[in-house]
Amino acid sequence: MAPRKEKAEPHSCYFCKVNQMTIDYKDTDTLRRYLSSFGKIVARKRSGVCQWHQRKLANAVKRARFMGLVPYVVQ
Repeated sequence: MAPRKEKAEPHSCYFCKVNQMTIDYKDTDTLRRYLSSFGKIVARKRSGVCQWHQRKLANAVKRARFMGLVPYVVQ
């Protein structure tokens, strides 16, 4: 029988830690942290962001894409 893997620590939301209620679409450095190498929005499981901030983050990324601050696709 294989040994059990230890459970990883649960991710804690970065935005909750710094007590940030709004996510600014003009802050591209923060937004790029939550984009994959292909330009897709990273899932909650991988990024460790809470559900409430994930929704805010997705809307901010979409607004930034529309304004041309963040690319839709990276090739």
